[in-house]
Amino acid sequence: AVWGSPGSGKSTVAVKLAKYLVGKKRNVVLLTCDMTAPMLPCICPPADLECEHSLGSVLAAAQVTQSLVRHNLITHKKYDYLTLMGMLRGENEYTYPVYERQQAEELLDCLRSIAPYIIIDCGSHIANDILSAIALMESDAVLRLVNCDLKSISYLSSQLPLLKENQWDADKQYKVASNVRPNEASDHIEQVLGSVTFQLPHSLELAAQVLEGNLFKELSLKDSRGYRKNLEAITKEVFGC
Repeated sequence: AVWGSPGSGKSTVAVKLAKYLVGKKRNVVLLTCDMTAPMLPCICPPADLECEHSLGSVLAAAQVTQSLVRHNLITHKKYDYLTLMGMLRGENEYTYPVYERQQAEELLDCLRSIAPYIIIDCGSHIANDILSAIALMESDAVLRLVNCDLKSISYLSSQLPLLKENQWDADKQYKVASNVRPNEASDHIEQVLGSVTFQLPHSLELAAQVLEGNLFKELSLKDSRGYRKNLEAITKEVFGC
């Protein structure tokens, strides 16, 4: 599960992790949970997706079954090992009936039986996002992202008590300083955030991909070298590959 403050790069990291694993011919499901700002239209061009199915229609079912989940997974035309699930353009949390914890748990259970690697791009607002909250509790590992600014840190500190109430396992979380710029020295980051497991540096090329809405593109420029290196380190630590 990838979670953190708004604008911390959760979706970007989730997509790049999925792409890295797919490059190693691992079967991956990328689940994007955000219902207030659907991420599927933001991570790749619509023409790259085989069909249009919505996460909302799965969670609206009285019972989430494996056949229902398989039917609603979206295949990426360029990557044989990748399928996706999320909300579609123009949808929001009121497009479908309200779902309960049961549907969220059933969905995650089904996905575990479909692919060995499930990457979940969680929404930031876990108090009102059942699926993201359940994903944080049930995932084998959590990347907790935060930008190095006071607003991000304030948001994160306001949300952490909610996770503690839900018996969130602190031992499975990795703290990640995201979008670190050259003027944000390591000692300053440690002072503000406390110890972090990983740092992901700012990349102009990556920022351009975000604006373009095509996060599955390769990172090839020199300014992305540090990001690629650190992403590989995260993948080896978290996924063992």
